[in-house]
Amino acid sequence: MDDPQMASQLTTGCSVEISGKLADSPGREQSKEIQASEINVIGEADAESYPLQKKRHTLEFLREIGYLRPRSQTIGAVTRLRDHAETGLHKFFHDNEFVRVHTPALTANDCEGGGETFAATTPGADQPTTDFFGKKVNLTVSGQLHLEVFAGAFKRVYNFNQAFRAEPSQTGRHLSEFWMVEGECAFVKDLETLIDVEESMVRSTTQYLVENAGNDLDFFLHKNDSLSRLVQRLTSAEPYACVSYTEAIDILQRADEKAKFSFKPQWGKDLQSEHERYLATTHFCGPVFVTDYPAAIKSFYMLPNTDSQTVACTDLLVPGPCELLGGSLREYSYDRLKNKIESLGFEQGSLDWYLDLRKYGTTPHGGFGMGFERYIQMLTGLESVRDIIPFPRHAGRCQY
Repeated sequence: MDDPQMASQLTTGCSVEISGKLADSPGREQSKEIQASEINVIGEADAESYPLQKKRHTLEFLREIGYLRPRSQTIGAVTRLRDHAETGLHKFFHDNEFVRVHTPALTANDCEGGGETFAATTPGADQPTTDFFGKKVNLTVSGQLHLEVFAGAFKRVYNFNQAFRAEPSQTGRHLSEFWMVEGECAFVKDLETLIDVEESMVRSTTQYLVENAGNDLDFFLHKNDSLSRLVQRLTSAEPYACVSYTEAIDILQRADEKAKFSFKPQWGKDLQSEHERYLATTHFCGPVFVTDYPAAIKSFYMLPNTDSQTVACTDLLVPGPCELLGGSLREYSYDRLKNKIESLGFEQGSLDWYLDLRKYGTTPHGGFGMGFERYIQMLTGLESVRDIIPFPRHAGRCQY
């Protein structure tokens, strides 16, 4: 700068307006610099109280000052990756003739049937809460059922919406409010076709990030060989690994002696995170589809396999967040789905509209859902999804 006194009012955190000449920088950490001729402080920042100092802050500390953490390098890079990843996802779907549907946040159905939903109520004059809609209404956990409505008209549809789950878990894998990308395809007769769509979506979006967000991606890949190898594997043309649930259980049981799992792998039981982590990180060292889970541990809408014990479904497991996405073929027989709904004790008539889709021109179809935060978590290597979403909401925490 022409006059060093121009910088006398500068403090960490202040906003400035700088006039000068953009020139090549002799420094190693940057290619360009501004040779300032004029500096104006637009917004002052008290140097003594400003929380973000010139030192490395932990992500846990940054969560405590969430209104300032977007100014940090890590959260800045995450935010730009989110932006590019969303663009990449939309591009994939549009290039493959999917139509976007804005599915509702308010719904009278619990798609997953787990009961971990937020009830939508409003204060009443004479009682604590009033049923505004005249029935029980929840914040959505998934837009799948509504996508199936539009898949019957547009063949290929998707959404990119917020979802909500009233799960008290405090792990770094769970949020109460998060973003989901879901797709639904009509005329899908086999699981291999659905897996091909899922795999293509992940590969295409990751390649888009490599080409359009390289600097921010490199911020996380730098000096992280395992993460770099994962990105290379995700974008390579080689198909992702694929095993059945039964084969996965066999792999885990044979590994148990050395791995010493806290939960013993057992056919008929859901895979625990330690099992998923072993399969993706240790055994396959990359993405792996696990298919054909036992019907008893999966959702009511999944299509049964001919063995009557398993359903035509798949989870994609990856290093980091473990389960990245889940999908299945959907039951399209009216009678079988009706019997299933009745056996599970759903509220009488609550899913008649969903059943009617099977009466009026149904087709074999299938779909999937991917947690957007988990996708970004996989690419950044960050341990908690709370550092992936701009304003994390989870049990006991809803700031701002």
